[in-house]
Formats: sequence, C-alpha cells, structure tokens
Amino acid sequence: MSSSHERNDPKRGDKRPGKPGGARPYFARQGGAKGPAKAAPDKDGAEWIWGWHAVAAALANPLRDPPKRILASEDRARMILDQFGKSPNVTLTESALIGRELPAGAVHQGVAWLGLPPEAVGIEELGTPATGFLVMLDQVTDPQNVGAILRSAAAFGARGMIVQDRHCPSFSGALAKAAAGAVDALPHARVTNLSRALEKLADLGWRAVGLDGEASESLAEALDPSPTVLVLGSEGEGLRRLVAEHCDALGRIPMPGGFESLNVSAAAAVALYEASRPRLP
Repeated sequence: MSSSHERNDPKRGDKRPGKPGGARPYFARQGGAKGPAKAAPDKDGAEWIWGWHAVAAALANPLRDPPKRILASEDRARMILDQFGKSPNVTLTESALIGRELPAGAVHQGVAWLGLPPEAVGIEELGTPATGFLVMLDQVTDPQNVGAILRSAAAFGARGMIVQDRHCPSFSGALAKAAAGAVDALPHARVTNLSRALEKLADLGWRAVGLDGEASESLAEALDPSPTVLVLGSEGEGLRRLVAEHCDALGRIPMPGGFESLNVSAAAAVALYEASRPRLP
C-alpha cells in the first residue's frame, strides 16, 4: 500500500481537481431514452459514492485519485464548476437516470462519483504526534453506523479513526453517504489486529478508554487529559474481551431515563462529545 505522499508525487502530476496532470474533459452529455450504460464491476477497485456532500468532499481532497466517472444533473454539474473549476470526467445526465447505476433506494441528490476509495494511512502516521483523541471501532460492521460515527468524529475534532480491516465495510457507497463528506475529512487506518494496534499506540503515548455499559465508572470519570483512543464495540457484542483487556480504562454512558442501551452511532456521538471536552491535568 502506498503512502499518501506517494499518491501526490509531482512526477505523477498534481491530481487536484482542475489542475494540470489530473485534468480530463469536463462535460459530456449522456442520457436520453437509454440512459447511462450500466457500470460493470471495476477491476481496479473503483466504487461509487453519491450525494452532494460526499462527492464535493472527494473533489476537495487533494489526495484522491481522479474519478473514473462523475454523473451529474445539470444543476449539480454547474455547482461543481462553480466550486472546483473544471473537474475530471463529468457526464451530464438526468437525475432520474443516475439511480440506475446505484443500489436501489440510493439518495444521490443528482450526483455520483466512481473512483477509488480514500487510501488508509499507517497506524504510526495516524498516532504521531500523540495529541487529542482517536476513535477505534471493534467490529462495527453496518455501513450506516460507521458512516454516522465518522461524521460525528469529524464534527467533534477527532484526529482519525482505526478499524479492523476484515470487519469494516469499504469507505464508499452508503457509508460515504451517511458520513456526509467525513470520509475525506478524517484520515483512517485499517489494521489486522486491534489489540496489537492498541499496543503500538500505547508505545506512542496514547491511553485507551473503552465504552462499556457495565463499567463501574462513567465515561467522564474514565477520561483524563491524556491523548486518548476511544474504543467502541459492536451493538450486539460490545467490546471483545481481548480488546477490552488492552484498554487502560472502561467507562459507561449514564442513562437515567431507564434505557439499557443506545444505537452504537448514537452512543458514539455522546462519547465523542465527552471526549472532546477540555480536561484539566
């Protein structure tokens, strides 16, 4: 896997939208009775994202490779031109026809992008320097939940997100739509083993705090001013035993209203707010 610096190598050309080296023909018009040709599975790993915020964030990300295709209604194509200048591979088509390329029910808002997902960074790169807080997901697999957590993490100022490679969906599709641009705003690392990742982060100066509904301390009590990895488990199982054992502290969200649990994305938003609050040494 290449680093983010390699992807912006001047020898390969500046790939920011509208810049030399990444330029492509701007508008082609496609549609009519037949509509756009249905995309075949992409051998290079390109995937669709849709929705204005997700596509606009991808266009604004200088580390993204140029898209293979952007399908846009006339209004959205004009917005792309106004905000980003000439952008690669924009095809004008009717809004109703864009959905034919996408999963049933996809709310695309008149624009969709086919391209490679943003590249993950290494755990050392994400964890250096040790400051602020990171989010780690332990087998949270629902794309809507992961996207919503990404959006909250970006909103509350997290440094990045860590996921387990084989138990996390691709950062595209419904996940990218739910994240509303946070896929491109927040760096992420994909690791094979979360426990070993926590050990590496501990060596770099991070303290891990896991969210656990059975913890004796509240999350506010478990957190301190240290650089913190906030570890969230799956809705059904919570934190796995070995991951919990690698946490320096466990905290719960007090719920005086009587409910036993929250949806993981709702719990994440509460926990991220708490983690973002300043704390005195």
